[in-house]
Amino acid sequence: MIFNSFEFIFLFLPIVFILYFVLNKINFVASKVFLLLSSLFFYGYWNPKYVPLVVGSLIVNFTIGTYLGKENRKYRKSILTVGIVFNVALLSFFKYYDFFVRSVNSVVPTGLPLLNIVLPLAISFYTFQQIAYLVDSYRFETKNYKFYNYCLFVTFFPHLIAGPLVQHSDVMKQFEDRSKRNINYRNIAMGLFIFSIGMFKKVGIADHFAIWANQGYSMTESLTFIDAWFTSLAYTLQLYFDFSGYSDMAIGAGLLLNIALPRNFNSPYKALNIQDFWRRWHITLSNFLTRYIYIPLGGNRKGNVRTYVNILIIFFISGLWHGAGWTFIIWGLLHGFASVINRLWQKAGFAMNKWLAWFITFMFVNATWVFFRAPTFGEAKNVFKGMLGLNGFALPKQVQKAFHLSADIPVYAFKLAPSFLTAALALLAAFIIAVTAKNSLELRDDLKPNTFNAVFCSALLIYCIFQFQKVSTFLYFNF
Repeated sequence: MIFNSFEFIFLFLPIVFILYFVLNKINFVASKVFLLLSSLFFYGYWNPKYVPLVVGSLIVNFTIGTYLGKENRKYRKSILTVGIVFNVALLSFFKYYDFFVRSVNSVVPTGLPLLNIVLPLAISFYTFQQIAYLVDSYRFETKNYKFYNYCLFVTFFPHLIAGPLVQHSDVMKQFEDRSKRNINYRNIAMGLFIFSIGMFKKVGIADHFAIWANQGYSMTESLTFIDAWFTSLAYTLQLYFDFSGYSDMAIGAGLLLNIALPRNFNSPYKALNIQDFWRRWHITLSNFLTRYIYIPLGGNRKGNVRTYVNILIIFFISGLWHGAGWTFIIWGLLHGFASVINRLWQKAGFAMNKWLAWFITFMFVNATWVFFRAPTFGEAKNVFKGMLGLNGFALPKQVQKAFHLSADIPVYAFKLAPSFLTAALALLAAFIIAVTAKNSLELRDDLKPNTFNAVFCSALLIYCIFQFQKVSTFLYFNF
C-alpha cells in the first residue's frame, strides 16, 4: 500500500484514525497493539510473504536489545557484535548477494548462481533502525521497553517504508505518553496541511518530472546538450520532490495520530557547500551515519588523515546503503571526496562568494545525481557527454520555428513535453520553489487554521486524487 492511493486515503487511514482513538478511550494498550497490527497489514499489503521476515527480525533484535540493556550481563560486546552481524547479514543477503556474485563473476568466473532476489520493502530502513537500537541498548540509553512498543517503533506505518529513519528516542516516549490519547485538532490541522503538500510534491510535481527523466535515461546515446541538461535537472527535481514529499506525508500521517516524526529535509538545494547539503538532505540518515559509524570510528578526534578516511568510509556506506550497484558507490565516494575538499578549503581559511558557493554546490549535486540514476557507467557517461555538448547543441524544434532558424539544424532528440516552453517553465518554476521558497515544514510551523488554508489543502488533495489513476511508487521504495 502506498500513500498516494485510493486504498490508503479512503480506507486505511480513516479506519486506523477512528479505531485508534476509539480504542484509546477503552484501553491504552489495545490501541497500540491495534496500531502495530495495522502497520504490519500496511507493510504486508504490498507483499505478505515478507511479513514473517520483519517479525522475525523484531523478535531477534528485541531479545538481544533487552539483554544488552541490563547491567551485569556477561559477554555484552560479543552479543552486540552478534546482533549487528545478524542485521548486516540479513540486509546483505537480500540486497547485495546478486550484486556481489555478479561483480565477482565479472572478474573471476566462479559459476556462482544469481538468485534474482526481490528486495524486501523497507529492509534498509528497519535494519538501520534496529542496529541503532542495539547500540543504544549496549550504551544503557534504552529503557525497559515493552515488546509491542518496540515493534511499533520499528514498524509504525508512516515512516516504515521510506523514512524518516527514526530512533527509539524519537518516538518511544510518545507511544507511552497518555496525554496523546485524545484527538488533537491542532495536530490534525498541521498533519493534513503537511500531508497535502507532500502528496502534491509527489503527484503534482515529481511524477511529471519522472516522465521527462525516464525518457532521457531511456535514450542516453542520443542526448544533445539541451536534452542532457533537461534530463539531469528533471531527475534532480524529481528526486527532491519525490523523497521530501514522502517525508512530508509521513510526518503528516504521524501528526494525525499525535506522533511527531523527525524532520528529514531542510531545503537542501539552498546549501552553500557539500557539508551544508548533508545537514539538509536526508537528515535522519546523516544523523545515523554520524552517531553510529563516524563517531565510533574516531570522528575528527584522531588527526586530519584519520578524519578524512572516516568521512570517505561513511559516504562509501551511504552509497552502498542506497543501492547495490557500483554507480551508487561512486556517487557516495564523490560526495565523500567533496566533503574532504570542503574541509581542507575551510581549514585553509579560504572564502568564497555566497552565490558562487551555492552554484558550485548545486552543480556538483546535480552532476552526481547522474550516477545515482543511471543504471550503468556507460549510460552515466552518455549523459555527461551530452551535458558537455559532445553530442552537439541541437535546439528544440519549437525554438527553431519561433526564431525561424534553419531547418538543417538537428531537432530535439525526444519530446519532453507538449512544448519546449512548457518543459522549460515547469523546470524553472520547480527550481525556484526548491531554492528560494519556504519549505513545507516552515510553512507548517507558521500555519494558521483559516478558510484560505483549508481551501488550499482541499484543492491540493482533490487534484492529487484525480491523478491516482497514474499512480507511481516512491523512488526510495527501491532503496
